[in-house]
Order: sequence, then C-alpha cells, then structure tokens
Amino acid sequence: MTPLYYDLHLHSCLSPCGDDDMTPANIVGMAAIKGLDVIALTDHNSCKNCPAAIFHGQNYGVIVIPGMELCTAEEVHVICLFETLSSALTFDEYVYEHLLPIQNREEIFGKQQIMNEKDEVIGTVENLLINATDIPFDSVVPLVASYGGIAYPAHIDKSSTSLLSNLGFVPPDSTFTCAEVHDLKNLHRIQREHPYFLNCNIVSSSDAHYLEDIREPEYQLFAKSREIADILKAVQTKL
Repeated sequence: MTPLYYDLHLHSCLSPCGDDDMTPANIVGMAAIKGLDVIALTDHNSCKNCPAAIFHGQNYGVIVIPGMELCTAEEVHVICLFETLSSALTFDEYVYEHLLPIQNREEIFGKQQIMNEKDEVIGTVENLLINATDIPFDSVVPLVASYGGIAYPAHIDKSSTSLLSNLGFVPPDSTFTCAEVHDLKNLHRIQREHPYFLNCNIVSSSDAHYLEDIREPEYQLFAKSREIADILKAVQTKL
C-alpha cells in the first residue's frame, strides 16, 4: 500500500469566503512546500478552478483531486470527489442549475474568481455559491456516484452546516461509508452518540480558506497506488 499525506477539503478564491491569495497555483505550491502528497480542491458548489489546480499539481508533483463542497437543500455540506476532471465539470453544470438563483454581492460575500493556469482571473460566477441547492441529502451519494465520484458528509463535528448540526441524526437509508471530522478529538463522542460512524472510514481535513491553514502532513491514506481511482477507494474504505 502507498501512504499518502492528504488534505481533501480546500477552498480557492472561487469560494466567496476564500482569501484572494487562495489561487490554484498558491494552493498547490503551499501543499508541495508542506509535503502533502494529495489534495482536493472543494469550492462551494463549484469545480471551476479545478482545471488550473490540476495543471499546477502536475508541475509540483502533487496529486490534485477535482472536487466540490456541495450544499444540500437542508444546508448540509457534503464533500464530492471525482476520478476525472471531465466528470467534475459536468457535475458542476448540474449543480449550478440546482443552485438558488441569487446573485452574488462581492461587497458583502466576497469575490468568486475563476482562474486560469497563469493564475489570472478569467471570469467570475454570477450566482452566490454559498447558497443551498435544491438537492436533498439522501440523494447525494448515488447522484455523485452516477458522475463517477464519491460523496461523504463534511465536518460532522461542526456546529453549523453539518449533517449532525442540521439534521441531528444520520438518515436511516444512508449509504455513505466515509465521513469528515474537522477535529479528531471529537470522534469518540460522535461515534458514541451516532454508532453509524463506527463503520465509516474517517478523514480529517483542514477546510482551509487561507494558505496558512492548509494542513501540515499529519494524516495519511493508504492506497493501492497514486492513481485517483485507488485514492478514492482508500477514502471510502475503513481499515
């Protein structure tokens, strides 16, 4: 098995809450400096900066997984990771059609900047990306799977926009096999209160909106290879 230091929850300057310095090149460069092997770019309801991030990942030797932090109809945040960029961008189009059509106001929420491979701004997203979609939580896992990806609840230990904060329970028909905990000190309490998570693989990522918050090489995945397909399998599989 191949050990891989990871951070699978990062926001670029496309997310309105992301710092302007969180450009694709800066994110991947910082990941390389810190010694991470694999990262995922997971902007709110969008994958539009993934092409530039993957380009820089190839130059820096960092595996970049195209992803998204989806906001469901219940305002539950879900990490969605894809094996291919084309699948991620197709899913991006689907999600934007299901996003509440409320325009972004940069002076209130922040910029939503699309970057090219030279870290130049080539456009912005009109509708506010931190809004909810009309996609229900219980449909996300099979929906993302139909696009060749995996999905799992984000930061389940946070007091807002998480599965447990917003729903208060794990839906009985849930099929996700992984979950993200922001602070692993909270894991035992969560597993005691919600035994479903005893059978889940647990990952812990930064949810970084600033370069300095990108994770140090603390946590590892153990994958069959460095191929994204094998990494996604490792994310879903409890050791």
